[in-house]
Formats: sequence, C-alpha cells, structure tokens
Amino acid sequence: MTSGIRKKLNCIRPLARVSILAAQVAVLLTGCALNSPTEEISPLAIAPAYANPRQDGSIDAATLDWRDYFSDPQLQAVIAQALKNNPDLRIAAARVEQARAASGIQHAARLPSVTGQLGESRVHLPAGIDPLGVPIQATGYSAGLGVASWEIDFWGRIADLQNAAVETYLSSGEAERGAKLSLIGQVANNYIALCELDDRLALARESLQSRAESLRIYSRRVDVGSSSRLQLTQVETLLTQAQTLVTQLAQAREAQAQVLTLLAGSALELPENPGLMDVHAPIGELRAGLPSDLLTRRPDIIAAEHQLKAAHANIAAARAAFFPGITLTAVAGGASADLSNLFSSASKAWIFAPSIALPLFDGGRRDNNLALNRARRDEAVANYQKTVQAAFRDVNDALSARYWLALQATIAENALNVQSERARLSLLRFDSGSAAFLEVLDAQRDLLNAQQQLVMAHRAVLSNRIALYTALGGGSLANMIQASASASTIH
Repeated sequence: MTSGIRKKLNCIRPLARVSILAAQVAVLLTGCALNSPTEEISPLAIAPAYANPRQDGSIDAATLDWRDYFSDPQLQAVIAQALKNNPDLRIAAARVEQARAASGIQHAARLPSVTGQLGESRVHLPAGIDPLGVPIQATGYSAGLGVASWEIDFWGRIADLQNAAVETYLSSGEAERGAKLSLIGQVANNYIALCELDDRLALARESLQSRAESLRIYSRRVDVGSSSRLQLTQVETLLTQAQTLVTQLAQAREAQAQVLTLLAGSALELPENPGLMDVHAPIGELRAGLPSDLLTRRPDIIAAEHQLKAAHANIAAARAAFFPGITLTAVAGGASADLSNLFSSASKAWIFAPSIALPLFDGGRRDNNLALNRARRDEAVANYQKTVQAAFRDVNDALSARYWLALQATIAENALNVQSERARLSLLRFDSGSAAFLEVLDAQRDLLNAQQQLVMAHRAVLSNRIALYTALGGGSLANMIQASASASTIH
C-alpha cells in the first residue's frame, strides 16, 4: 500500500512542480508588467471661449430634445420616419450590434471553456504483433468534464483586449448617436429648403398671375389704340420671366422632395404648403456655453475618445504578449472497460496539466505587433485632435454666421419695402404720363427679385440655427445618459 501511495505522489510531483514554477514566474514577472509605462492622453489646448459668441441665448442645446426644437408636426413626422427607416442608420445600428457581440466574445475569453465528453473506443490488434500469438480486442468507455487550454490572465492581456472591445463598442454607440444627430440636421435643413421653395413658388405664381392679367389689359389697349405695340412686348417679357421662374422653382421643388424621400427611407406625402417659414423657426436662441462642453456633448468627439482608449488598451495587450503564457488543461471523469461501471468510484480518472510557455523567438512578430498598435494609437490621437478642432470650428462658424445672416435678413426686409414702394410709385408715374413703361418694367422685376431674396435670407437664418444645434451636439446629453446605463450591463 505504501508503494502505491509513493507511485501516486511521484506522478503528482512533476505537475506540482510545474504549477509552483508557473506561479513563481508569474509573481516575479507581474511586477514587470505592472511597472510598464502607462499611456497618457495628451491634453488639448482648448480656448476659454468661442471666437464670436454673439447673441448668446438662454437655451442649452444639450438638454433640448429635437422634438422641442423642431416643433412643426409635419417636420417631426418626417424626422421620425427617417430615424426609423434611413438605411445609413440601420447600418450604424448593425455596427453597434457587431461591436457588442465582439465585446461579449472577448469577455468569454477570460473564462474557462468547460466541455462535456462521452466516448466509446474499440481496439483490435492482430495476433502477429502479440508475443503469444493471440489477437487482442478491447472496448473502453469514458465520460467527464474538461477544461481545454484555459489561459490564466496573469499579465492582464485578455483583460486589456476586453477593455479595447468595450471601448470600441462604446465608440460605435456614440457613432450611431452622431449619425442620428446628423440625420436630424439633414432632414430639418432639407425640409426648410422645401418650405423655402414653396414660398418662392407661391410668390412667383402670384406674380405670374398678375402679369398675365396685365398682358390681357394691354392687349385690349393695343386693340383700341391706347397703348403701343412696344409696351405690349414689354408686358410679355415680364410674363415670360415669371413663367421661367415658376418652372425652375417647380423643378427644384420636385428634386428637393426626392432628397427628403431618400433621407426618410420611404415614400412621403409632401404637399405644397407655403407661408410656414416662421412656424418652422426654432424657439429661442441656443446658448453656446464653453468650448470644453463639446467634449461631453458631441458624439463624434466622445466616439474618438473611446477609440483612443481602445488603442491604449491594445498597446497594453501587445506589451503583455512578451510575458510567458500560462495555460491550464484539466479533465475529470471516469473510464472503464465496462459501460455499467463507468460512473463507479473505482472508475474515477482525472488529468491536471498546467503549462507555461516562455516566448523566445518569433521572428519579430510581437515587436511588430506592438509597433503596429502604437502607430494606431498615434493615428487615434491625431484623429481625436482633428475631431475636436473640427467641432470648435463648426460652432465658431455657426455663431459667426448667426449674427451676419440675421443682419442680411433685416437688410432684405428693408430692400423689399423699398422695392414695393418703388413699384407703386413707378406705376403711378406711368399712369399719369410722366414716366415710360420701361420704368414700371424694371421696378416690377426688381420687386419679384427682392421677394425671392427675402425668402432665401429667412431660410439661411433657419439653416444656421439647425447647424448650430447639431454643432453643439443637440440632444446628445440625454442619449449619453441612456448609453451609460446600457454600457453598465456590458462585462
């Protein structure tokens, strides 16, 4: 009995020595891993204020939902339909799910993979290979649970890879929110453009109707000899100009409606509805806040930051690959030549096989992998800085344009008032015989142009407000809170 125990101990001692050696090497090298240089994000030079914060309002874009900012019911319906059916958003959502699944796969790599095994084996050996000249035939059964090549994460390599996967997932989520914010801005801007064309088309048709009536009147005057043929051709010229403008605007409106249909991802009912430009105007003026606020508002900046963190985690994982890999293989179960005795206590069997692999030479694969991840980190740093700079420029441009576009709209209103008075006076002068009809012709042509310019100026003001809303990351704060709640469920 004593000799049997000694044999078992002799079998176990080599395994124990390997386990103890692996643990000792792990403890020794853990200090090296923990003392490895950490990657720091370079601080950004952020200006304390925007270059041109004129007319800074009282509404915070980050806390303002798009339904509160774009209050027109038809515009809300178009935006909601686009958020539901736009193909680009479906692509972004699929990428988020891909990143979530990849994060789950990487998390599973930290846990042992346990498999159940049940097998039967039959062996037949010919009599020629047996010294006694007797053929051998045997049957065996086995059953058990096994852990195959589970890597013990002493150096945090697998944990770093999981962190990189989680950061990539969070980045894809922010990219999806950024795509939604961009889509909202595109739909709103194109809808305002459609409203502009409706207003311009209504003005052009009104002018066309007026000039058609003028042509009828002057045709009668020519017939009775009270007007010249030259005056009639001048009225015809005004009519053809109005007809040309109407056809051009009608074509542009159809094309604009198709743009909205493409963004919405499905068919839309977009009847002409002029006179709604003021209704579509956002309520109040947005507050730009501080430039540093963009770092927590803009989805593209947050996504770039997550990508930078993922790059740092990949560098740490690449550095950990230089340390020994410790794996564990174990199987516990039963083996028996008789199926009925497979699960008896006498048939118990187990295998415990820890191993340590010390990398010695791989042709520079690990060195190049580390260099590759560092280069990707440098790219992520540059992309993060570029994203922040572009965000600041977007806000500065929108703030600067807000003042000048409002001033242009005021000037356009004054110009329209002047042209309206000029057209009225020129017609009175012509009726009294103190002015040629050419003066009336020029005044009416300039009046129509002033009407068109005022509508375009109003549209530019509204487009600027939409641009400022998206540049400030409008509504992204509420989405970010929801994202944080969902991210907390990720392992």
